[in-house]
Amino acid sequence: MAELEVHTEVEGSDPFGKKIGILASVLAVFLAVVTIISHRAHTDAVLMKSEANDKWSYYQAKRIKFHSLELGEDLVHALGAQGDAAQKMLTKYAAEKTKYAHDSDVAQEDAQKQDNEAAHVEARALRYDFGEGLLEIGLVLTSLYFISRSKLFPVIGAFSALLGVGFAVSGLLL
Repeated sequence: MAELEVHTEVEGSDPFGKKIGILASVLAVFLAVVTIISHRAHTDAVLMKSEANDKWSYYQAKRIKFHSLELGEDLVHALGAQGDAAQKMLTKYAAEKTKYAHDSDVAQEDAQKQDNEAAHVEARALRYDFGEGLLEIGLVLTSLYFISRSKLFPVIGAFSALLGVGFAVSGLLL
């Protein structure tokens, strides 16, 4: 009976390659986590900006009502209306103007707070984006070891990944 010999190249003889493979896998997990956090932050910022736009619309509506009352007062004065009915109308307009002025001030404050919060979340998202980009670069550079067998690529890749993790963590702390 003839013997059959099968010759294969075993990649298991590269212990450094195994470590690089594990490093690349860990970087991929970090990349996935940072990508999800980044996308959530951008979504939250868009929703907050939408709420801020609604609040600015409410503010504008209150200001339009306020200015309409000013126009009513101007018309009463321009037409020279006198008497009890005109005075009642002017008193009513003054009370409503006070209410709309207060409501518009509150609405403006709320809208500005919402805008500021959206800007803060966008700043966090930007840091996550930088972290994501650096982690991607780190993963690619680390993986180049398997093509080139140069240990320089994983070192530079690990450095890039550490910077990426640093940016992502700074986004959490911002």
